[in-house]
Amino acid sequence: MSQVCQVTGKRPMVGNNVSHAKNRTKRRFCPNLHQHRFWVESEKRFVKLKVSSKGMRTIDKLGIDAVLADIRARGEAV
Repeated sequence: MSQVCQVTGKRPMVGNNVSHAKNRTKRRFCPNLHQHRFWVESEKRFVKLKVSSKGMRTIDKLGIDAVLADIRARGEAV
């Protein structure tokens, strides 16, 4: 399953776990993703998006219509 936010484009990052003895092992920092349904008034339907918490805040700020237009401009199917 792809772990990419459809709104912000956040992806997993790679870093290190560092123990007290400074031993380093690889780890992944995954974004806080949620599958969420948004009601789109202009289309009279729900749209399912995989969004991070920051993506939800962006939708609250800009509105779902503006965000969907941006997603479609990038070529993603919604």
